[in-house]
Amino acid sequence: MFKYKKDPTAKAKRLSSYKPGSFLYVVNYVSQSKSAMAGFCFIALLLILSFLTPYIFKYGYREINVRMQYALSSLEHPFGCDEVGRDIMVRIFYGAKYTISIGFFSTFCAAICGIILGAAAGYFGGLVDTLIMRALDVFQSFPTILLAIAISAVFGPGYWKVILACGITGIPSYARMMRANILTVRGSEFIEAAASINCSTGRIILKHVIPNAISPLIVQMAMGVASAGLTASALSFLGFGVVPPTPEWGAMLSTARAYIREYPHMVMFPGLFIMLTVLSLNLVGDAIRDALDPKLKN
Repeated sequence: MFKYKKDPTAKAKRLSSYKPGSFLYVVNYVSQSKSAMAGFCFIALLLILSFLTPYIFKYGYREINVRMQYALSSLEHPFGCDEVGRDIMVRIFYGAKYTISIGFFSTFCAAICGIILGAAAGYFGGLVDTLIMRALDVFQSFPTILLAIAISAVFGPGYWKVILACGITGIPSYARMMRANILTVRGSEFIEAAASINCSTGRIILKHVIPNAISPLIVQMAMGVASAGLTASALSFLGFGVVPPTPEWGAMLSTARAYIREYPHMVMFPGLFIMLTVLSLNLVGDAIRDALDPKLKN
């Protein structure tokens, strides 16, 4: 009987049709990684459920039912209920968009600011480089979570303020990496050629310097979304994050910690989803790193 044999070189043949480092190359590389696709499907499913929760569940995330206080898992409430009878599963699915979006938005903001500062420091050098890097040294002298707490304490709790706090703490690492990459391409021939035909400094930086130095930052951004989301959950756990009754996972953990001995399900499910989300984002980030880093390609 005829048996289908998988061609071991099929993956290499498909990837060879795309330019290494291009968007389509990265997409095809990631799509062929089982672990990365498992992580991507989990994140996509969470986001879809978070937006469809008001339409597919009969309970709202704010709906209180005192008769169901501390209820354990059941067919009606698969994850049980919290201290005021709210459905934990509904709150987890509804809050997924907050935790995940904070990770994405804060990473994007940190990367944009870091690219601008790192590009200025690496291209101009001298006094500009000294001022920018010494200012970033001050930020990096504080532990990340401590700096995020300090910023949140200044601006107060709230969704966009958490994004601001997480974004500011991530700027130094992106700026330093961008500066290091630009120092390697600043003296290249194509930069000198652009300067010789009187290209403006802004055009040289935007059109020639940054595009040739940004690939490692894309890898760092892919890996940074998970850490930013984890930091946001930590801030909410400490009371500096998203304001209740918004069901952000860290805030749910903070509220439930007083009942961890008597009703562990109130802590177990939010903590489990934080762990699975961070793991999924890291799996996708690993695949993107492997696709863009030539030293790690098979």
